[in-house]
Amino acid sequence: MKRLLDLIFVLSGIILFSPIIIPVSLFTVICIIIEDGFPVIYSQTRLGVANNKFNLYKFRSMVKDAEKHTGPVWADKYNDPRFTKTGKFIRKYALDEIPQLFNILKGDISLVGPRPERPELFNEFSQSLPNFKKRLLVPQGLTGLAQLIGKYDTSPKNKIRYDLIYIKNKSILLDIKIIVLSVLVSLIGNWQSDSRTWIRKLF
Repeated sequence: MKRLLDLIFVLSGIILFSPIIIPVSLFTVICIIIEDGFPVIYSQTRLGVANNKFNLYKFRSMVKDAEKHTGPVWADKYNDPRFTKTGKFIRKYALDEIPQLFNILKGDISLVGPRPERPELFNEFSQSLPNFKKRLLVPQGLTGLAQLIGKYDTSPKNKIRYDLIYIKNKSILLDIKIIVLSVLVSLIGNWQSDSRTWIRKLF
C-alpha cells in the first residue's frame, strides 16, 4: 500500500504539475550554472531500509567540493557558508529535492519516512544514539515527521525522537497528512524557518 501510494502521488504529481515542475527545474539549473558552474546534480551515497546503499540525487545547493577538506559534516545551520545564494533559495522552498522524485520511482526511498543518512554519519550517530539504527526498520523518505516538526538545526538526538514516533504510529493516513503538510510548507517557503510551531498542534 505504501509503495502504491508513492507511485500514485509521484506519477500523478509529475503529470498534473509538469507545467510548473519543468520551468522551475530549468530555472534552478540555469541559476546553479550561472553562479557556480557544473555539476548541477549532486549525488551522494545514503542508507536505505535494511542498510541498503543507494545514490540520492539533489540539485546542488553547496559550493563544489564542499566537504573536500572536512569530510562528511552535519549541516546544522541555514547560514552555513558552504551554501551558494541559489542553494539557500532552493532549500527554502525544497526545490533541491525535485530530483529525488526519480529515487522514489526507483524505489530507493518513499515519499514519507526518516530522511536517509550518509553511512559515515549514520555510524557516528549510532555509537552515541543506539536508537538511531531503528530508522532503517522502515523505508527512508523524501519528507517526514522530523522535518515537519523539527527545525533546520534540530540535533540528531531530537530528530530520532520524531522518527521513532513516526515508526511507532506509521499508517497510510499519517503519510497522507505529512505529504499534504509538506507540500504546504514548500509552497510558503517555510522549510528553513523557526516558525513552524503551528504544525506541532496538528500531531
